[in-house]
Amino acid sequence: QVQLVESGGGLVQAGGSLRLSCVVSGRTFSRYAMGWFRQAPGKEREFVAAFSRSGISTYYADSVKGRFTISRDNAKNTVYLQMNSLKSEDTAVYYCAYRSSYSSTYYNPDEYDYWGQGTQVTVSS
Repeated sequence: QVQLVESGGGLVQAGGSLRLSCVVSGRTFSRYAMGWFRQAPGKEREFVAAFSRSGISTYYADSVKGRFTISRDNAKNTVYLQMNSLKSEDTAVYYCAYRSSYSSTYYNPDEYDYWGQGTQVTVSS
């Protein structure tokens, strides 16, 4: 079992910044992919950003490219999502997700095995 715990969400004005954290614990593999997804009310869960299993490559949704940065601290088993220049359309519950298997894509939530409980991000305009 793998446990994921997110933190760092909150209320911020448009143009502001937030940093989300996701602590990974439990029986993790040495190589695993980590992703951030979000879900706004009435919408499907959508891909935001991800690390490859090697931890070298990163991937971003077009809507956040240039504004969001995914990073990881292996010593702390933590993955971060730095969010800058926030917009009202970024308002959502943000989830981190873990995947041990290989896939050529990172944007499909069905391919992830474990999920955190989510953290609310609200951007006021």
